[in-house]
Amino acid sequence: MGSGQVTDWQGKNVTVAGLGVSGVPAAKVLHGLGAQVTVVNDGDDERARAQAAELEALGITVRLGDGDTLPQDTELVVTAPGWKPDKPLFAAAAQAGVPVWGDVELAWRLRGPDAAPWLAVTGTNGKTTTVQMLASILKAAGLRTAAVGNIGVSLLDAVLGDEQYDVLAVELSSYQLHWAPSLRAHSAAVLNLAPDHLDWHGSMEAYAADKGRIYEGNRIACVYNVADEATENLVRAADVEEGCRAVGFTLGTPGPSQLGVVEGILVDRAFVENRQKNAQELAEVADVNPPAPHNVANALAAAALARAFGVPAKAVRDGLRAFTPDAHRIAHVADVDGVAYVDDSKATNTHAAEASLAAYESIVWIAGGLAKGATFDELVAKSAKHLRGVVLIGADRALIREALARHAPEVPVVDLDRTDTGAMLAAVREARRLATAGDTVLLAPACASMDMFANYNKRGDAFAEAVRELGA
Repeated sequence: MGSGQVTDWQGKNVTVAGLGVSGVPAAKVLHGLGAQVTVVNDGDDERARAQAAELEALGITVRLGDGDTLPQDTELVVTAPGWKPDKPLFAAAAQAGVPVWGDVELAWRLRGPDAAPWLAVTGTNGKTTTVQMLASILKAAGLRTAAVGNIGVSLLDAVLGDEQYDVLAVELSSYQLHWAPSLRAHSAAVLNLAPDHLDWHGSMEAYAADKGRIYEGNRIACVYNVADEATENLVRAADVEEGCRAVGFTLGTPGPSQLGVVEGILVDRAFVENRQKNAQELAEVADVNPPAPHNVANALAAAALARAFGVPAKAVRDGLRAFTPDAHRIAHVADVDGVAYVDDSKATNTHAAEASLAAYESIVWIAGGLAKGATFDELVAKSAKHLRGVVLIGADRALIREALARHAPEVPVVDLDRTDTGAMLAAVREARRLATAGDTVLLAPACASMDMFANYNKRGDAFAEAVRELGA
């Protein structure tokens, strides 16, 4: 099972590690191709048993409650992206010389000879929005496309389904990239790099290296963030096809081989004739929804990938205008008494919260939750000038309170010692008390939500509901 396409799966012994979103489809696909599939799973709960019953009915072997032992005669392991690289199963596979692929690698290997090329996006924050913007631009150019990968539509479904695509807009997480050694995109972007998932990768260096794999073997363009030197370093380190170019995006005036912003216009100086002298207008900043700085950066990255694929300037503008962001991403909920209430519950780490806080002049900030090992000094120091007041909720709020005491001692802080779901209404009421007309009350927690809510969506919904109660 080297680097080429595997054409004959008949009778191959494949172990699928993990049930879940990617494991079940992978097991079904491999079984359908004639492989002997065994699924191993750590958990043995009701959901796992229901999934196991469904697979066993097809003739697939499932072992629940033991994800660490490598089944005998295994020739290939296909893993769920979330399984940590240090699991004993993978050590056993390495020792036996058995390759380990993720669902992305499997999808890449199963593509047909005329498969659609992939335009791939990764980064700590902004991936989903950028991929959706990219798909919107590609559609505006009349191309058959879909936003796939770490975003909802499984890559296996996209690659093996009946739908014919011209090109795919692919979101890839660092986990997925870790297990995708032979992936070779048409063009790819790393949007930004900030500490995240370090418990999984083991170090910032390992995390960055996994993100950087997205550039390996790129044909046309490696798109990087001019403001984030680490992304450019990953391009330099990548082994790409001859003629592949480094293309930067910047919120400033672009140099040659860059996309940027000039007087409110998104401008391309990369995919034009005579890059030294010429520039192509693509769209206005006002065409980006919402036009917050980090979202304009997402739009430029999406535009760069689309232009690398040969999309005309008009399609960039039309695609950006047609795009509407997902819920809980700097979503304006309402104005109450001249104060804007904005839900950015998706800001689950400090890097995302920093981008969100930079988008508004005067903010009453609602923050807190599960810190996941993060520190908040840099975030607070950079954002202090925007803060009119802060309301803290959640399990690890003391970490933010201490950072505020060090770097923004004059900013009033309300510390709500609550982790029940009703705390959000109390937080919004306190924020209203601190805010004056012209301010923005911003939910950008910089933390995960699971101490109080099922997920960031539920947290954002609770915020919106509380705001509507205020307005009523």
